Amino acid sequence: MSEHVLPSDTEITFRRISALTVCDVCELSETLSEEQRNMVADNGTSIAEAHFSENAWFRAIYAEETLVGFIMLHQGSDWDDGIDCPGVYLWRFMIARPFQGKGIGKKAIDLVVRDLKARGIRELYTSYGLGEASPEGFYKGLGFVRTGDSYGEEPEAVLKFAA
Repeated sequence: MSEHVLPSDTEITFRRISALTVCDVCELSETLSEEQRNMVADNGTSIAEAHFSENAWFRAIYAEETLVGFIMLHQGSDWDDGIDCPGVYLWRFMIARPFQGKGIGKKAIDLVVRDLKARGIRELYTSYGLGEASPEGFYKGLGFVRTGDSYGEEPEAVLKFAA
């Protein structure tokens, strides 16, 4: 498999980040454009924040055996984390720049939704920055709609689905 060409049937998996993979996951942030880096915290920062949260779940995203991204969810309101969302919140999400536009992000969100449905959860919240390199179009394309609330300056959006 070429480094940046992935077949459409590529399997996406979430894997625990270990001492052996943490540096590689952190380095993924460096693949983003400067504008994209202004939209999402570096993976190293996210991993550190997750270790101080009782409500965070985070994983590396793989396409087959290739590390392609990072995802972090938060479940439940937690004032200490700065997240006031009663459900599941997509706290951080990134796909390395060489792998963007290949359907990997959609497959990863589909995998999250599948797992949430299995737990009887019917919605996924997120927020995103606006401006150059905003991921708003990506989220809208998946069916997320703005709730009217915000996290700081970021509009909150929700994806509702049948359990």
